[in-house]
Formats: sequence, C-alpha cells, structure tokens
Amino acid sequence: MTLVSFSSFLFKSLIMALSNFSWRLPQPSFFLVGIPGLEESQHWIALPMGILYLLALVGNVTILFIIWMDPSLHQPMYLFLSMLAAIDLVLASSTAPKALAVLLVHDHEIGYTVCLIQMFFIHAFSSMESGVLVAMALDRYVAICHPLHHSAILHPGIIGRIGMAVLVRGLLLLIPFPILLRKLIFCQATVIGHAYCEHMAVVKLACSETTVNRAYGLTVALLVVGLDVLSIGVSYAHILQAVLKVPGSEARLKAFGTCGSHVCVILVFYVPGMFSFLTHRFGHRVPPHVHVLLATLYLLVPPALNPLVYGVKTQQIRQRVLRVFTQKN
Repeated sequence: MTLVSFSSFLFKSLIMALSNFSWRLPQPSFFLVGIPGLEESQHWIALPMGILYLLALVGNVTILFIIWMDPSLHQPMYLFLSMLAAIDLVLASSTAPKALAVLLVHDHEIGYTVCLIQMFFIHAFSSMESGVLVAMALDRYVAICHPLHHSAILHPGIIGRIGMAVLVRGLLLLIPFPILLRKLIFCQATVIGHAYCEHMAVVKLACSETTVNRAYGLTVALLVVGLDVLSIGVSYAHILQAVLKVPGSEARLKAFGTCGSHVCVILVFYVPGMFSFLTHRFGHRVPPHVHVLLATLYLLVPPALNPLVYGVKTQQIRQRVLRVFTQKN
C-alpha cells in the first residue's frame, strides 16, 4: 500500500468513525470567540496573522518547488526539509483560514464535525512535524558522526520508511481524539475561547465525564514530545561529543553551522508549544488572551519562519532561490 493510499484509507476511516456516532448524539455547532478580551482589536491582530500565513504559503511552496526541480537536492537533509514544508503547509492551512474569518469578518460559528476534523488535522500534523524534526536530527548525527556512510545509511528507501513511520504515528495516535470527543455530551456551553478548535478547549466544554479524554491527551502529548525531545537531545549530545574532538576551531564552527538552522527550528516549534500545553493544564493565572495568542502563533510562526531559516542558513537553498528570482527570461 502506497503512502498516499494508506493516508487516504486512514482519513476515510476517521470520517466513517465520526459518522457512526452522529445518530446517537446531537451535533451542536461551536462558537469560536477568537482572542478573548481583545474582541475590539481583533481585526488588527488578523493583519500579522495574515502576513504569517502568506509567508508560510509562499515560503514552503518555494522550498518544495526548488527541491522537486533540482535533482542535486534529492539528498536526506533536503528530502526531510521537503517533508517539513509539506506538513507546515497543512498545519498553517488547517488553522489560518478559519482564524482569519473569525477575526476579520466575525464568522464565529463552526460545525461540530468540522471542528473535530480541524482539531484532528492540527494535532496530527503537529505530531508529524515533531517526528520530522527527530528525523532531521538523526540526519545531522549521521552526517557529522558517520560522514563516510551517510548516503549508505540514509538511502532513499530508509528515508521513505521514516516518512511513513512519522505519518502513521501522527494519524494513529490522534484518530482517537475526535472519536473520544464524539462520546461526550455538550449541554449549553458551546463557546470555545479560541480562534480554532483546540482539543482541551473543546474537552472543557463537556458536561459529561472527561477523564479518559484528558488522560489520553496528556499521554499522547508526553509520549510524542517526551520521546522526540529525548531523541533529539541524544542525537545532539553525540554530535557535540564528535564536534569537540575535531581539531581546529574553524572546522568546529563549520560543523556547528550545519546544525544551526535545525536548532533554530526546534526552538521555534517546541518552546511555544510546551507553553501552550502547560498553560491549558496548570497555567490558571495566565491571561486568556496571552494563552490564545501564543497558541495561535505557535501554529503559524514555525511554518512561516522555517523556510526563511533554511533559506538564510542553507547555502544550497539560498543559491537556488536567488537563481530562480534573478534568472533572465
């Protein structure tokens, strides 16, 4: 079964699973507040969000186009980068259009099933992005610690299997989210204090028992983030150990430079994500507008900045982008 057909099968299974509950429970529509407490200035907040979304679209499409068209870039680092760009496109497009509609034209209502599907895409592709960052850390480890065997270890077949594993993990772990939410009963409180359908924000609206939902959500978050951050940390510990053994400061700086863009992307992705996760469960003193703003930007800033970071830090990408825009007709 190919990657596309398997993904299509899992998505159809999700839709069928959601539909199977539709005859049992009423399907209320939800009301997305946007940015709580900043309703009067939401149209101004939409401006930078719209710019971030535009940057994400243009930047990631450019990255995909350049890697696709240049056979010399069909190497592990750039293939993983293309996976990251594709995931970022889905992640930003799952969030920004509805969030901008809420902030700009006050289109606050979102259907029950549509809300659950949006929530699934946001969380599933966030998990996939985390998995790709682990794969990119593995690539840097092999490139620096085992440079002579880099192409033999990370050959196209292995890269394809890694991509498949990242995709399947994201889908399988997150499919239970909307299915478990379908079993909850929502009484009258259907107002979500967010600009998009976030898992815990929806769970908190239920008037039935939510222990299973909360426990599973916490387990998935700790499993994905915990294992991924640990794997990245171990990779970079070995990289640091190997680089410090390299004679000459210039050679060390060059080795560290190959990891600079990846470290920047890791920080941009994990730091606001962990803040949003911890705030939902423990940050009762954090103002709602601060939490919602950061949670929304967390889904838009990495997709917008990742192409810029790799475009500036990676010489091969930078040269080919300049060649495209300076090429004479």
